[in-house]
Amino acid sequence: MRTEATLPPLTVPPLPSVREEAAERITLLDGGTEAYPRMLEAIASAKQRVHLEVYTFEREGVGARFLDALVAAARRGVTVKVVVDGWGSIKASSHLTETLKAAGAKVRVYNPLTSLCTGRSWRNHRKILLVDDAVAFLGGINIGDAYAAHGDEPGWADLAVELRGDICRQLGAKLHAGASALVSGPVSLFLSGLGGGHRLRKRYLSAIDGAQREVVLAHAYFLPDMRFVRALKQAARRGVKVSLLLAGRSDVVFARAATMRLYREFLRAGVGIYEWTASTLHAKAAVVDGEKLLVGSFNLDPLSLVNLETLVEVAEPRVSAQASLWLEKHMAVSRRVLLEQCGRSPLQQWLLDVVGLAVARFAERFASFIGRRRKR
Repeated sequence: MRTEATLPPLTVPPLPSVREEAAERITLLDGGTEAYPRMLEAIASAKQRVHLEVYTFEREGVGARFLDALVAAARRGVTVKVVVDGWGSIKASSHLTETLKAAGAKVRVYNPLTSLCTGRSWRNHRKILLVDDAVAFLGGINIGDAYAAHGDEPGWADLAVELRGDICRQLGAKLHAGASALVSGPVSLFLSGLGGGHRLRKRYLSAIDGAQREVVLAHAYFLPDMRFVRALKQAARRGVKVSLLLAGRSDVVFARAATMRLYREFLRAGVGIYEWTASTLHAKAAVVDGEKLLVGSFNLDPLSLVNLETLVEVAEPRVSAQASLWLEKHMAVSRRVLLEQCGRSPLQQWLLDVVGLAVARFAERFASFIGRRRKR
C-alpha cells in the first residue's frame, strides 16, 4: 500500500533561534522527515551545550550527518554529551565513541553487551535531544534512515515533539536526577528512574479513566497488562469511542501475535482496531478527548516498565488537534479489523493464543527479573 506516502505533512512552523526567549512552545513533528532537519539545525546553532540520548544511533546515512554535526559542535567549544544504548546501538557504538571522543565530546554506552554478564539487562530507551537548555526534541524517533521517507517510500510511522521554554531548562537540570516530573504551562514531562515506567503507565491509565468522549492510541508494541485492558474496555462500555492504531507488521518477532490474541476481547467490548501496513508503526502516542496528547518513548509493554523512558503530556488544543489529525489520517488508510475477520479454526486460534500468551508471559517475567536486578 502506498497511500500513506501521499498524506500531507503536519504544519510545522519555521525553526527559531535556540537562543530566543519565549513562553512554552510545542511543535508536533511527523517522523524523522520533519524532525531530523530541525534537530540538525538546532545542533548546528548550539552555543553552549548539546545532550543527545538515543536507543539506536545508526552509523550510516542520517546517522553520519548527526555525527558530523556533533563533532563540529564539539570542535567549536560546545559541551557535547551523547548517550547511546549498548544493545540498540551495538553496531555503531565503538565508531561513535572513537569519533566523538577524538573531537572532545563525552560519550556513554549505556549497559553495553558485556553488562549482561552482571545481570544489567535493562535498557536506556529514551530519545532526547536537548540544546542549550532552550530547545528539546522527545518522542519515539531514533537516529536512522528508516524513520524518514525516501521518495514514495514512507518512513516508519512515528511522532516527536519539539519543546521550547522553561520546560527545557528544567529538563537540563534533571537529566541525571532519576525519576522526575517536570511541569511548565501546558507541558508535563516525565522521566522514569529506578521505579521504571510504572509512573508513566499511571499517566496513561489516569487519562483513559478520565476520558469522556474519545481515546485514540497508536502503539507499536502493544502488550498491555490486564488492568490496562480493563481500562480500555470499561471506557468503551461507558460510551467513550476507543480506537487502537496498531502494527500490521512488526520489526519484533512474535510481538504482533501477542497483541492479536487480545483482538476478540477488545472488539467485543466495542473497541475499534486498525492495523497500519504501509510501513512499520513505531509511534507511542495517545490523544484523549481531543484535548490531551501523550507521546514519548514509552511503550505499553512490560519492558518499558523497567527501561529508562520518557513521556510528554501536552494539554494544548492546537497540538492535540494536530495529533488527532495525524491519527485519523493514518487510521483512514489502515486495515480495519472486524470481529468476523477474527474467525479461525480451533487449531489456528489455539496456536495464536499459545504463541501470543507465551510471548506476553516471557516479556512480563523478563521485565520482572530485570526490575529485581535494578533494585539491588
